[in-house]
Amino acid sequence: MKTCPLRILVASVLVFGFALPLEVLAVADPHSFANPDEVRVTHVALDLDVDFGTQRLEGTALLSIENLTGTKELRLDTRDLEILNVEVSKDGSNWRVTFFELGDEQLFMGRPLHVGITKKSKFVRIYYRTSPEASGLQWLSPKQTAGGELPYLFSQAQANHARSFIPLQDTPQVRVTYSATFRVPENLRVVMSATNNPEAPLDGVFEFNMPQAIPAYLIAFAVGNITFAPMGKRTGVYTEPELLEASAKEFEDTESMLEAIEPVYGPYRWDRYDLLILPPSFPFGGMENPRLSFITPSVIAGDKSLVSLIAHELAHSWSGNLVSNATWRDLWLNEGFTTYLTYRIMEMVYGKNRERMEASLGYGELLEDLDELEAP
Repeated sequence: MKTCPLRILVASVLVFGFALPLEVLAVADPHSFANPDEVRVTHVALDLDVDFGTQRLEGTALLSIENLTGTKELRLDTRDLEILNVEVSKDGSNWRVTFFELGDEQLFMGRPLHVGITKKSKFVRIYYRTSPEASGLQWLSPKQTAGGELPYLFSQAQANHARSFIPLQDTPQVRVTYSATFRVPENLRVVMSATNNPEAPLDGVFEFNMPQAIPAYLIAFAVGNITFAPMGKRTGVYTEPELLEASAKEFEDTESMLEAIEPVYGPYRWDRYDLLILPPSFPFGGMENPRLSFITPSVIAGDKSLVSLIAHELAHSWSGNLVSNATWRDLWLNEGFTTYLTYRIMEMVYGKNRERMEASLGYGELLEDLDELEAP
């Protein structure tokens, strides 16, 4: 199937705020077991307990679905999940136990979850628990944090790791809204790529809502000794207390970046743009989770010399989070346009000379990557 022209059409339509029928958007994804061409998940409601002792999440995922073809099966992506029970409902109030089965495991993909539904089914509720080896969850001991006293947990779902902590359609062509309730130890805070309340009490229960539809790889959360400082009317920084002052100072231009880009590329559609500075053991540079980008503390240089990373993750709010690749075979659509937009942000905020320096460094890194590639 030639899918590239369709993806380009979908991207163009979504940019200008229109919507295509859901069945038109489905293309074959070689990295997913899901069947969004037949039935599509539209909302995910999580209710989860966080157990640092066993390093597991346990609870339910309530999926709102649209059966597009009358199929009798919903196929979901999972990896190392223990499925305890599955129920279906027509109205969200009356539930019945339904058939479910985990298929054979495939390398890099996990196992498909087959769920029996009817053409009238509107909701599927899955009782499950994660594995301590879940590929999308990083459990940190106190020694791995800046404070050294409390444990920490964060998720990293890109590319297809969301399926290791939520049973869902883990393909970037499927976008869902979501809500979540987390129960954690009372001295810890939970934050998500959703609406966050920095003043929420540390009473062990945190609730979230994400009204904008996003692909599964952008569902993200963190649990730890997390504090907050505002940087602007729409921007702020979350991090451990030991990193808060330095982080707020280093990234204080985030609001200026946001204001500079909107007149050129359109309004920011995610309400807030906050940063979460992870503990020093965070093994990545940054992750563009909407409303709350995850950032490594290694870019706190003291002189703002590495803030192009912030510009890059912010740029994803347009290229990637609004419009992106339909499958992971075409990640260049996400990262390529975002890299271009990153340079434009740096130029608008810091001037042409800074943009030229960043572009030169990026070009050098590209040449190094090409040298490492094997000849075809």
